[in-house]
Amino acid sequence: MSTRRIAVGISGASGFVYGVRLLEMLRELDIETHLTVSRSALLTMSHETEHKLADVSALASVTYRADDMAAAISSGSFRTLGMIVAPCSMKTLAEIASGLSSTLLSRAADVTLKERRPLVLLARETPYTLAHLRNMTAVTEMGGIVAPPVPAFYARPASLDAMIDHTLGRVLDLFGLDCGAVTRWKEHEA
Repeated sequence: MSTRRIAVGISGASGFVYGVRLLEMLRELDIETHLTVSRSALLTMSHETEHKLADVSALASVTYRADDMAAAISSGSFRTLGMIVAPCSMKTLAEIASGLSSTLLSRAADVTLKERRPLVLLARETPYTLAHLRNMTAVTEMGGIVAPPVPAFYARPASLDAMIDHTLGRVLDLFGLDCGAVTRWKEHEA
């Protein structure tokens, strides 16, 4: 595949900023992004940020409506490096864990899993119920990676932006992409 591309989903969990910053970071790395934003995420966006959907869409290479089940990312023949859902709500997690494809976001995640491509879910909830944990286990057993956005205090983040960048940098590490935002534990001690 000559074009490096990643599918990005933004669901309705708190943490809309993770999806926005992820799009910015992928753009800086010259990665083509294919974005879908859930209807619930639009509500979260309005509560948590000053962003407008048009501004967020402008950060992506291609944007699809949540109900566009004929979008490129709904097919396994459309090659990507994988998919990141940032943030991932427990509803979206449950749909992915059970193989339901009621929206483009859950369909694209299902396609990512069936094609054995990396799927990373920034599951955003606390505390977890047994249903949440079972859904995380199911996704993990299918080959997905559940990566809750947990700050790394050893990095001594000076701001919220630094914490977000570090978390997303670790996610991008899972795709072999180094965005330069990760403070690596004891890397320079050797």
